[in-house]
Amino acid sequence: MHGFYNRGLRVNVGTGKHDVFSIDDGLLARTLGGKGLATHYLLEETTPGCDPLGPDNSIIFATGPITGSAIWGSSRYGVYTKSPQTGLYSESYSGGHAPEFMDAAGFDIVIIKGAAQSPVWIDISDTGVRILPADDLWGLDTFATEDAVRAKVMGACAEKCGPVVIGPAAENLVRFAVIENDYWRSAGRTGVGTVLGAKKVKAVAFRGCARRSIADPTLLKEFSRSITARAKEDKGVQVYRKVGTTGLVDLLNEAGAFPSRYWQHGRVGHRDGINSTALHTRCDVTPKACAKCLMACGRLSTVKEGPRAGLTVEGPEYETIYAFGGLCEIRDIEDIIYLNDLCDRLGMDTISSGNLAGLTIEASRQGRIDLKLDYGDVEGVAELLRDTAAGRGVGATLAQGIRHAAKTWDMEDMSVHVKGLEPAGYDPRALKGMGLAYATSDRGACHLRATFYKPELSGMVDPQATTGKARVFKVWEDRLTYFDMLILCRFYRDLYQWNELATITRSVTGLDLDEAEMVRMASAVSDNTRRFNIREGLTRKDDELPIFLTEHHLPETGAGITRQEVTEMVEEYYQARGWKNGAPEK
Repeated sequence: MHGFYNRGLRVNVGTGKHDVFSIDDGLLARTLGGKGLATHYLLEETTPGCDPLGPDNSIIFATGPITGSAIWGSSRYGVYTKSPQTGLYSESYSGGHAPEFMDAAGFDIVIIKGAAQSPVWIDISDTGVRILPADDLWGLDTFATEDAVRAKVMGACAEKCGPVVIGPAAENLVRFAVIENDYWRSAGRTGVGTVLGAKKVKAVAFRGCARRSIADPTLLKEFSRSITARAKEDKGVQVYRKVGTTGLVDLLNEAGAFPSRYWQHGRVGHRDGINSTALHTRCDVTPKACAKCLMACGRLSTVKEGPRAGLTVEGPEYETIYAFGGLCEIRDIEDIIYLNDLCDRLGMDTISSGNLAGLTIEASRQGRIDLKLDYGDVEGVAELLRDTAAGRGVGATLAQGIRHAAKTWDMEDMSVHVKGLEPAGYDPRALKGMGLAYATSDRGACHLRATFYKPELSGMVDPQATTGKARVFKVWEDRLTYFDMLILCRFYRDLYQWNELATITRSVTGLDLDEAEMVRMASAVSDNTRRFNIREGLTRKDDELPIFLTEHHLPETGAGITRQEVTEMVEEYYQARGWKNGAPEK
């Protein structure tokens, strides 16, 4: 079928063997690659009830049928596994230029199984697969690892490659370690890097010259041109080009939904030191785009003055600013960039890192741990991050994740997470639809599965309403699940409605689908994802918000969300999905 290679690769790093297998058109037509295909194989290739860090867990890299095409927003890849952070379904996505190389290796899906006895890296191309020793790479930060792998590939075959790598945090099995590519791009949430670390896989390099066949190149070209023209007048596109995601700092503060002082407030008094204006005046900022992107939402930022002068990151993104600038009350954008850079090099998720640092600050203030750490203490937080990546001192507790830390310090009533994953920077007491999103997301407290903050912040739906909200939420979630089947960038959500998605699908694969058919396909993927979670022990009681959020109102606005409101929205969501007691039909 057009848009696919009809090939998968299975690599067992424990035995040192690999095999190429065929994927039939029927399965591809039902799943469309990406999340759909990966979830199918995750159910088949992962031993039920396995230890996420054991050899029986599989980690799957997938591209979609549009990867490598001229579709704007298509340079993305997905990673799927059983999460060491939650024990449930794990999915994480990244962009940059690595997805183009991953696609050129000529596989729709790559499954890594087993566990090596000593560190290895894997070289995957359209002409062969090599499992190579990586003792010399073990211990390197993510930037140095990328450089070293590129040099090894170029030295062996003079061919460019797209490495995806882990850092010291994943080597030391920190539960929220990431996979990095292009230095600053991260498959960031749910601990996918940790799974590679447990398998002792330091890096995977993708390269090749393979190309997917396109069903209708003329239609695809015309469609891409039409989107280019529309984007010139689209306000959302212009905002992303101008300020990236940093504009959300002011927007969420004004809405009283900017989590701060470890979830005790919805605004910060120092927002002028960490907002978009601060970044763009106190740093040299250059817009930076992934391949096949017309938005260039990335901010390549170099600090101009002070002790951080010369430090460069691609970012910081809104979520990193919220995590450190809000929850930990770091007051200056330069210091947030410093902590961002540290997390990137160590290979740790900034959302989890900031949340755990905030919880640790509270533990220190309450005398629950033998560590002096307070809000605004930049170097204290930096040292905590280093200790966490190394698994030493208080950091050894944090490395096991928020559920372990909260239980160890008797802070379960204050810790904020769903299923073991900490929320992003949208307070559900002010944006109640985000409460539903956090409670029901496949991977824990995730903001991206439906990006429901968008309709709530823009006034498309009442952020304080709960009745009827679940059905609207499902509409958003279905469309963005279809995004993940194709593997499209979330920031194209306004440009790509169902009509556009149908055109993309038809031009690339030849499948002529209407909205109802696409919704059914997306819903089937959601059902399979839920089946995986139920198989791994998820129950109805896991679809809840933390006690702290349901029992404490925001002091600035008085906004709150009750456990009853959450329960009613979740039940309505189950009905919308056709799930009986939270379970799809067998």
